[in-house]
Amino acid sequence: MNPRSAGTKLYALTMFVAVSVLCGLLTAGLALPLTAVAGGATKSAADSLENLPATLSVQPQAERSRILMSDGSLLAQFYNENRIYVTLDKISPTMQLAQLAIEDHRFYEHGAIDPVGTLRALVRNSTGGDTQGGSTLTQQYVKQVLIEAAAANNDQEGIRKAQEVTISRKVRELRFAVALENKFTKDQILERYLNIAYYGASSYGVEAAAHRYFDTTAADLTVAQSAMLAGIVQNPVANDPINNARNSIDRRNVVLARMLELGSITQAEHDTAKNTEFDKTKVQPIRNGCIDSPYPFVCQYVYNTLISSKMPSLGKTPQERADRVNRGGLTIQTLVDPKAQQEAETAVASLVGPADPVISVAVMIQPKTGLIVSMAQNRQEMGSKPGETWYNYAVDANLGGAEGYQAGSTFKAFTMAAALQRGFTPSKTYNAVSGYQFKGETFKNCSGTFTLGESYTPKNSTGRSGRMNMVEAARWSVNTYFLMLERDTGICETAKMAERAGVQMASGGDLVKTYESVPSFTLGVAEVTPLSMAEAYATFANRGVHCDPIIIKGVKTKDGKSLAVPSADCKRVMQPEIADGVNYLLQQVMEPGGTGYRARTTAGYPQAGKTGTIDSAEAVWFNGYTPEMAGVAMIAADKTSERFKGKTRRSVTGLRTQGTDCGSSGCYLQGSGGGDAGRIWSRAMAAALKGKPKTPFTSPTDIVLNGKKVQVPDANGLGFEGARAKLNAAGFSTTVSRIYSDSPQGYYLGYSPRRGTWVRQGDQITLYLSLGPRPQPKPQPKPQPKPQPAATKAAAPKPTATVTKKPTTKPAAIATAKATKKPGG
Repeated sequence: MNPRSAGTKLYALTMFVAVSVLCGLLTAGLALPLTAVAGGATKSAADSLENLPATLSVQPQAERSRILMSDGSLLAQFYNENRIYVTLDKISPTMQLAQLAIEDHRFYEHGAIDPVGTLRALVRNSTGGDTQGGSTLTQQYVKQVLIEAAAANNDQEGIRKAQEVTISRKVRELRFAVALENKFTKDQILERYLNIAYYGASSYGVEAAAHRYFDTTAADLTVAQSAMLAGIVQNPVANDPINNARNSIDRRNVVLARMLELGSITQAEHDTAKNTEFDKTKVQPIRNGCIDSPYPFVCQYVYNTLISSKMPSLGKTPQERADRVNRGGLTIQTLVDPKAQQEAETAVASLVGPADPVISVAVMIQPKTGLIVSMAQNRQEMGSKPGETWYNYAVDANLGGAEGYQAGSTFKAFTMAAALQRGFTPSKTYNAVSGYQFKGETFKNCSGTFTLGESYTPKNSTGRSGRMNMVEAARWSVNTYFLMLERDTGICETAKMAERAGVQMASGGDLVKTYESVPSFTLGVAEVTPLSMAEAYATFANRGVHCDPIIIKGVKTKDGKSLAVPSADCKRVMQPEIADGVNYLLQQVMEPGGTGYRARTTAGYPQAGKTGTIDSAEAVWFNGYTPEMAGVAMIAADKTSERFKGKTRRSVTGLRTQGTDCGSSGCYLQGSGGGDAGRIWSRAMAAALKGKPKTPFTSPTDIVLNGKKVQVPDANGLGFEGARAKLNAAGFSTTVSRIYSDSPQGYYLGYSPRRGTWVRQGDQITLYLSLGPRPQPKPQPKPQPKPQPAATKAAAPKPTATVTKKPTTKPAAIATAKATKKPGG
């Protein structure tokens, strides 16, 4: 006898005896004393039975989670097991009959154990016939539950034990099957089995399989389709119709024959189904995770938010939250507008191609809710090939970003806000000459004042220079004006305003501590993310109420229960009048002659904005908004590209790009916030505004426009430093003028306007220091007498000139100081 055959028969006979005994034990309610059980194998099996728990813990089956866009369309789905649980009434009767026909046609006639079927299978297997399984459908369900439980805990050993070919495994299944049949009805068990069974090609349960293979639902499965799915379960790899169509059809025909034999279908139904070919054009692609999403980087931002500490409702740890997303059957609703998102992607792609050596981003946010409407970039595909990336360039590294970017003159908006809050008005005037030397100027940080000790002579990049007010300086983005305004307002106050509005460093550092003593802060030297800037400008649009940017509108469990989601935490961070003042100023930027005029979007919408270009045009920005929508567009040199790698000077000016609207000759970037980034912003904003009301901005108050009238405080007797400190504390800016007087050089003479004078809050007060007496004019040299020709008579003598010395004049405010020899005003 063949040893292998002998061994097989011996195992089969042992199983026959063991299972016979166990069937008796189980069906008798375990009444038979274990001492009556003879034989090593059966004794071992009985001992195992005695040690098993009486019930099986059945956890909810893992289901896929879906992320939806605002119109309900699918952004992405996540799953460890692609399953859509459906109740039995949503599974076609033919599918139920097909599965029972090939797996357990006596399912509704026997209990947890089918002695007839088990013994028949053992006999057939032991006599060399085709191998048959003796497990009931309930036992098979138990096996799948144990595998599922082990997989949920990433227990590979548990998965192996649930499938091992041993008597102890069979004993365990039998015991649990009895418990389950006492707990659930036959229909409930069949429903659970049809939802847990693996049908190949990443499809768990009949609903997912129906979608995958036939683009239909479990309720609409035909006889041919039902038989094919039922046949797959025996060997999901070998019988997969996508890759092994012939095997799958052969197995399907076996199922059809069995259904006909049992009377589940008619001869006509059998013949029609048998002659049906598998239609591969109906096969649906597998979509799992963000890489399969139409907008992968928006998807990745949603997923990263879900597993972050912002979502404790999904679990205590990132792993717990990820498991819930991948197994929990959640429905995650976002407010991402697919039309606006697609238009934002189109807007970016129209000017910049995915393989161009620049990074381009567009982000749109609802100011009143903080909800992200769209988030696009020129590299739209996830991957490592040219033109692909794994980074979302709009966000910081914690949420999938790469780095931050200097935002240039868009930071001037925060200086405007801080200045208006301090009491300065839009009529505030400076002589903003290009190349002004700021060395020796006094600036304010959070600790007090400091004198800039190094040479700093910034230029005005737009060609504007000279005396101007805040309106003109904003319209033309004049660097030296805003440095002077920041100097008098305070760098600390400007940085705090930016932080309150929502600006965050991409590195996660402290914005105020890092830049409180950096005069160029107002020129946008901090590295930030586009999303952060959109968030901050949305605060102006929302009249000083800041909302955290959020992407998730709601999350529901498969039972319909709502879970807590991150809040926008909207709260006031600046007075509405101050925001109105900034909006008034930034509206001027969008008017003819302003740097943002070329970026204007759909006609009829009130709009405000600010351009930004950093040194050498390494990055260009446009930040703009209406009361209903705020957004940012940016183009920046990619430091990692071959064109810019290792270079200290990187400029996008003149760069040839391959946008979709550029044609074969390409587009050439101007290095302009309004002309380059503004072009993208305009198109993306137009899409985001569709259907939105044309809400006007609120006009600023008279106090914001013209200032609040206050009296100059009494700073007499405090000396130069004391007077300046008191005047600054009262909200006035101060300047120093040195004039000639009869007092010694450096002597403090007083200030003007005088104490008690009614002026606008924030006006400039001049403090006077003496240069000493005016020096006497040097005597003019006497002219040499011209040689005279011989004269016939003597020349008449010249009259003597009388010189009158002009008195030294002094400002009225100084007269009192000189008379009393004390400082005052």
